[in-house]
Amino acid sequence: MDIDLRFFATFREAVGEKEQTRTVGDDATVGDVLTTLEGEYDGLEGRLLEEGQIRPQLSVLKNGRNVVHMAGAETSLEAGDVVSVFPPVAGG
Repeated sequence: MDIDLRFFATFREAVGEKEQTRTVGDDATVGDVLTTLEGEYDGLEGRLLEEGQIRPQLSVLKNGRNVVHMAGAETSLEAGDVVSVFPPVAGG
């Protein structure tokens, strides 16, 4: 099935594009996708997951809803879902 991925700020720089469509297995989870991304892009290695869980300072949204309010890394995906990945943001 196909899902859309959206990347922001430094993650967009690491991937080299703002959006991409990706084919994943029917039983894919958000964690599966993040693991794949860490393996494919040097700039993302170790920046998305920590011990199999989404790093606490990240925002990962599925269709606009933070997956931390779902099942975290175990959040299942369906065809047409949009997964957005935001790096930590600091400011004052």
